[in-house]
Amino acid sequence: GGGGFSGLIEFGDDALLALCTDGVGSKLMLAAEMRAYEGVGMDCVAMNVNDLLCVGAEPLAFVDYVATPRPDPEVHASLGRSLRRACDAARVTLCGGETATLPDMVKELDMSGTALGWVRRGDQLDGRRVEPGRDVLVGIPSSGTHSNGYSLVRKVLEVAGVSLTESSPFEADEHRSFVRAGGPIVRNPSMDQENLLTIGEVFLNPTHIYVDPIVSLLDAAREGQPGAPCSYSDIKGMFHITGGGLTNLLRLRKDLGFRIREPLPVPPEMVWLQSKGKITNAEMYRTFNMGMGFAILLSAESANATTQWLASRIPGTRIVGETDSSGRVTVERPSIW
Repeated sequence: GGGGFSGLIEFGDDALLALCTDGVGSKLMLAAEMRAYEGVGMDCVAMNVNDLLCVGAEPLAFVDYVATPRPDPEVHASLGRSLRRACDAARVTLCGGETATLPDMVKELDMSGTALGWVRRGDQLDGRRVEPGRDVLVGIPSSGTHSNGYSLVRKVLEVAGVSLTESSPFEADEHRSFVRAGGPIVRNPSMDQENLLTIGEVFLNPTHIYVDPIVSLLDAAREGQPGAPCSYSDIKGMFHITGGGLTNLLRLRKDLGFRIREPLPVPPEMVWLQSKGKITNAEMYRTFNMGMGFAILLSAESANATTQWLASRIPGTRIVGETDSSGRVTVERPSIW
């Protein structure tokens, strides 16, 4: 169920367990080059728990797996700190994990994880309540490139002859925070000329964890809490925008299409990548999240109130489009050229 974002397992009469697994991918190659692993544990957790949310599940627990060619206590300590920070943000228990030293099998560190969640039977978001042509899509901003498209990112950096340690040629927007190499989280550092981000730090910024406020929204809607912006039946689907970019919207139902009329602003690093790599709009939207890291499908009647509720918690959230029956995603006014 859930468009393939997570698997569902029957668990007793009233509950379903949700299970998914994912890794950080080739973003780890940038981290290795900079010896900056402070964010990759957050990427690993985010790639899993965000997928659980898409079926309506509350994340419960996480385990990680690290494969490395050689022991490195400093790197492992950095990964451990990052995982703890991520599990706190995701409200999950870090139940354990495994580290394997495999000098004959792996040449660089690799990291993946598995997350477990649960959802009440009957509350799973599987697309059955969607009304094509009526339901509204709400976009929630990303924190950057997240954990996808890094083969293309590395290729553009290589062709452009740009070093990861160069100062970023673009400014971060006011809504984002960044994890600096060395660990501290800073807000909008590009406004401070003494504290400029490097290009490597921008592209290593970790994937946003959407558990807060999405789980709070699901609970409030399900329980009819005072101040809930919608009922549970108003929530039709959720989407984690990962590899494949906006085509992730098509995973919920084969007969469902989307018309994006007001796309979210594209982060400046993606505009820079397109310019340096001479990449088409279509390829950008098929590869990157283009500023929208997560999306929610809502009934038209609840969309405005729920969008305001979300925007008060994640600034920049807004209605971006609606459903149709085309079976494809159409971006009417791409915000890059």
